[in-house]
Amino acid sequence: MESPVKPQAISRPFMAPLLAGAIAGISVDVTLYPMDTLKTRLQSEQGFQKAGGFRGVYRGLLTVASTSMPTTALFFVSYETTKKILQPRVDPQYTPFVHMLAASVGEVLACVIRVPTEIAKQRKQTYVGSQTRSSIRILVEAYKAEGLRRGVYRGFLSTVARDLPFSFIELPVWEMLKTFVRHHNDGQITSLQSAMCGSIAGGFAGVVTTPLDLAKTRIMLASDYAVTRKLRIRPVLTSIYLEAGVRGLFAGATPRLTAFMLGGFVFFGVYDDVKSFVEKWGR
Repeated sequence: MESPVKPQAISRPFMAPLLAGAIAGISVDVTLYPMDTLKTRLQSEQGFQKAGGFRGVYRGLLTVASTSMPTTALFFVSYETTKKILQPRVDPQYTPFVHMLAASVGEVLACVIRVPTEIAKQRKQTYVGSQTRSSIRILVEAYKAEGLRRGVYRGFLSTVARDLPFSFIELPVWEMLKTFVRHHNDGQITSLQSAMCGSIAGGFAGVVTTPLDLAKTRIMLASDYAVTRKLRIRPVLTSIYLEAGVRGLFAGATPRLTAFMLGGFVFFGVYDDVKSFVEKWGR
């Protein structure tokens, strides 16, 4: 008869990605928040200056800081768990697809927390009737006015549609670059090298997915959900393209590139450092 598994044996594998993801997430969100504010205002339909310009670039920071740790922790626990389950069962040549699937599972779950946070944060960032309202009040009023799906979770599908391609690109590229470094470094990789890999992967993924991020921002900032056709990704992007061409579709690409290169460096560097520390400490 098999001996029962001790509770700590079950929980320990989750502890490293849980703590590492939480600390890495809040480190990036707090450090690079002003760039995210500027990017959101550049993408706002009301225009950069009317959305706030360079004023109050930390508006909405508390909202992000309070939800960053659970969101990122949930993503990485899901990501690492899915990888551990699938990798032993899949041929090594299909490893990138395992990373993509693991990232998609993590992103969908993380969006349960991320979307309401984005709603409140972006409305505070762009001064959309939120100068004196708290984030909780913004979400409560959104729920009263338009319900859970159309108010609090408005833009859920557009957020998933943005984040899935981003993760499909960023995570496999990060893993691929790390494999390349290990191959040329006797199987070893430092936190600094991992951070550099994350910087390249994040910057590349950030630029490529800018149009999807733009559509998500416009949908979340819209003041009325009544005209549903205008609040879908394709019509929104078509309208922007007709008004401003390809350049309009990539509004905010520069701060997004800068933010994700810096963010990738900090995020993956901190993540690997904390994860290694927790794993050593737990032995």
